[in-house]
Amino acid sequence: MNSTLKYYADHAQTFFDNTHDKEMHAIYAHLLPLIPKHGHILDAGCGSGRDSRFFMDQGYRVTAFDASEEMARLATAYIDQEVACHTFDALDTPERFDAVWAAASLLHLPYSELAATITHLGHALKEGGYFYASFKHGDREYSKEGRHFTCLDEVHLKRLFSELSTLQLVDVWLSDDVRQERQGEKWLNLIAKKDVLQ
Repeated sequence: MNSTLKYYADHAQTFFDNTHDKEMHAIYAHLLPLIPKHGHILDAGCGSGRDSRFFMDQGYRVTAFDASEEMARLATAYIDQEVACHTFDALDTPERFDAVWAAASLLHLPYSELAATITHLGHALKEGGYFYASFKHGDREYSKEGRHFTCLDEVHLKRLFSELSTLQLVDVWLSDDVRQERQGEKWLNLIAKKDVLQ
């Protein structure tokens, strides 16, 4: 177990309590109009299940997973649907989803692993599907309380996506942290589209 997973093993209930009810409608509004009605969303690294539950309440089909056994258990109870427990690289569902949602989850990977991981997750998208992710805004990697964080700014984001062959950035924007105690912290949000093969 790496230190990030150990953090969530030790603090799962506290993390759930601090995140499951936070308001995310402004972020959802960027992605959901792009997805077909009743489309299928993969919630990759779902944490508390907050976003999965919202998507389900809006009539979307959701498949969710998290690498933390404890978080997956709490999310399963919250959304009343099984949340699988596995890592990003263990996903094996090619070209099935209308969207991949990776909110504040990929940031726990080193920058050196992001391109391969995003490419792998992109394989789960149908042609023309959309990929969402969010990162703390910045240009550094650091550890805090055992968790690894990779921050991205616009320069590093464009550099990252220049390494990807099938996903093209279509929207990038900054948002404030939705947690009251983190006001003033910025997040970099992105939406990319999977190429439609001719």
